[in-house]
Amino acid sequence: MELLVASAIGVMTAGGIYLVLRLRTFPVILGVSLLTYAVNVYLFASGRLTIGAPPILTDGVETYTDPLPQALVLTAIVISFGMTAVVVMIGLGAYLGSEDDHVDDRPATQKADDQA
Repeated sequence: MELLVASAIGVMTAGGIYLVLRLRTFPVILGVSLLTYAVNVYLFASGRLTIGAPPILTDGVETYTDPLPQALVLTAIVISFGMTAVVVMIGLGAYLGSEDDHVDDRPATQKADDQA
């Protein structure tokens, strides 16, 4: 099970980095979201992958799950949602201001050459 989770984290990270390196704003937003999902799964897996174990110590329980990674993931979800909203607004403002959604800042002469 650890190999499956580690592979999923690797695939999500690779896909996120690939999308972040694109030159349009929408794939960059998707790439950042994919990277945050990969970090969330990594944080969750850092607390041992146990099935059916309680996160709170009680009498008679020998194995338990660490509740700290679960709390960290919940916090990371809220932070990533806010960060995604900010990045979407910045991308939308850049698109409405320049009628182009390229991430790189190309000179005006190169833009005119591309449109001709």
